[in-house]
Amino acid sequence: VQLQASGGGLVQAGGSLRLSCKASGINFRINTMSWYRQAPGNQRELVATITSGHFTNYADSVKGRFAISRDNVRNTVYLQMNSLRSEDTAVYYCRTERMGITYWGQGTQVTVSS
Repeated sequence: VQLQASGGGLVQAGGSLRLSCKASGINFRINTMSWYRQAPGNQRELVATITSGHFTNYADSVKGRFAISRDNVRNTVYLQMNSLRSEDTAVYYCRTERMGITYWGQGTQVTVSS
């Protein structure tokens, strides 16, 4: 199983970014996919989740600003991030599970300048 995340970068506060995570080695369409983030000195935290049925869930801190989506043809999950704030600065990871094993992408850095 491989998860390849991309799309991070440096953006000014109020700006937008879209993260992508391409999966291989799994039956993507049946897997729940998630985005997590970890800021320096903090624990890794859940940002958003999307199920195989496209049900979504968000951390309170990103509700109304971030949107998770998936493309089952491209085996890719996306995180559209709008109205970015300095506190959104973190390394963002995609995550999934298969047969009880958790898999993480390599992380992509998002830096929001104020």
